[in-house]
Amino acid sequence: MTLQPATATTTELRELVATSCRVLAATGHHDLIWGHASVRDPQDCGVWLKAAEWGLDEVTPERVHLVDPSGAVLDGDGARHSEFPIHTEIMAARPDVGAVVHTHPPHAVALAASGQELRPVSHAANYFVPPTVPRFTDTADLVLTSDLGRSVAHTLGDARAVFLVNHGIVAVGESLPAATVAAVLLEQACEQQLRTHAAGGWPTWSPPEEALAKREHIYNKRAVDAAWSYLVRQLPLAG
Repeated sequence: MTLQPATATTTELRELVATSCRVLAATGHHDLIWGHASVRDPQDCGVWLKAAEWGLDEVTPERVHLVDPSGAVLDGDGARHSEFPIHTEIMAARPDVGAVVHTHPPHAVALAASGQELRPVSHAANYFVPPTVPRFTDTADLVLTSDLGRSVAHTLGDARAVFLVNHGIVAVGESLPAATVAAVLLEQACEQQLRTHAAGGWPTWSPPEEALAKREHIYNKRAVDAAWSYLVRQLPLAG
């Protein structure tokens, strides 16, 4: 997966964000009208971001707009999400990141609030651990300012995802398909850990060397690409 090519059209960028949003809705990330996904503008004018006041499952290409680092909507219509600094500040801090997902999936929120670390209990968790998934605790309120956005980016570091404790998650990737698959896998991993713990006692998990091997065997580039394609193919069935 690569960063969005400079030749990508506005239509392609909007369609990509809309597709990501619908995939997220279909995989347990829906939260009424909240949650958003973005892709870096190839000309570095900002981010192509889902418009506010729509559910993830309702996003069409027309409900995606270009937002610059100051929050101005440069292209497109609709209300702008107030948490745009999550997207713009992470992309400013991470040139390798081409896309950002922020959602409030229930199992990830629950696991982070419990204080437990994500453990490689399942295949999905191996996509993230090791190292430990970082935890952002500066605030559980909305990330409304550039300073808070930069703090989220700092906490994320070079990881694939960060828990916004008592709030939600942020997942990133070189491309929006990669970031979307990461968000889907993180919620799966958190659900599997909570289910395992609920069965009684404490779960077992893979040691670091096995977790890293499983990551390469299961979640290599070709597999993640194929997982995205599968998720997209399911959308008509979900509708």
